[in-house]
Amino acid sequence: MNSKIPSSVSWNPYLGGLVLGTVLFFSFVLTGSGLGASGGLYRVVGWVTRVVAPHHVNMTPDLAKIAGGHKNPLNNRVFWLVIGAGLGGFLSGLLGGRLKTETQKGPRVKHNWTRWSFALLGGAVSGFGARMARGCTSGQGLSGGSTMAVGSWLFLLGVFAGGFLLARPVRKLWT
Repeated sequence: MNSKIPSSVSWNPYLGGLVLGTVLFFSFVLTGSGLGASGGLYRVVGWVTRVVAPHHVNMTPDLAKIAGGHKNPLNNRVFWLVIGAGLGGFLSGLLGGRLKTETQKGPRVKHNWTRWSFALLGGAVSGFGARMARGCTSGQGLSGGSTMAVGSWLFLLGVFAGGFLLARPVRKLWT
């Protein structure tokens, strides 16, 4: 059930890279920091935790930093960056005629719930990794890499090495 997007609808990758680099540049110029998505999700977690268990927020230093006291964790540019990226992706799919509901899976995966389970597991592992690395691939790779931060370059090497090592076993799900 693989659907290929016609090349006439897709952006040229060099043009896309140029636009992304320009957005990253202006992010640094206008806000003093780069791009990254994991911080936006973490702020949502802080907000939900403050609603459900406010006493826990003040007892957890990391959560207290973003949601403690009278702070609104959703009043942050990173949260709105994630909202904007989601809306931009939705609009791009809508305007490009690619907006539809489907579950893509390889021939060895028989049920949608299996595919969803693997996606949830992968997302949880990625989220945990983003917290451990103190940033996601966009924050570490784009923003940190563009400032030549050594830790970000080590992170990127780790991402590529992990992808290389896992490519063969994961590919078996898709072929």
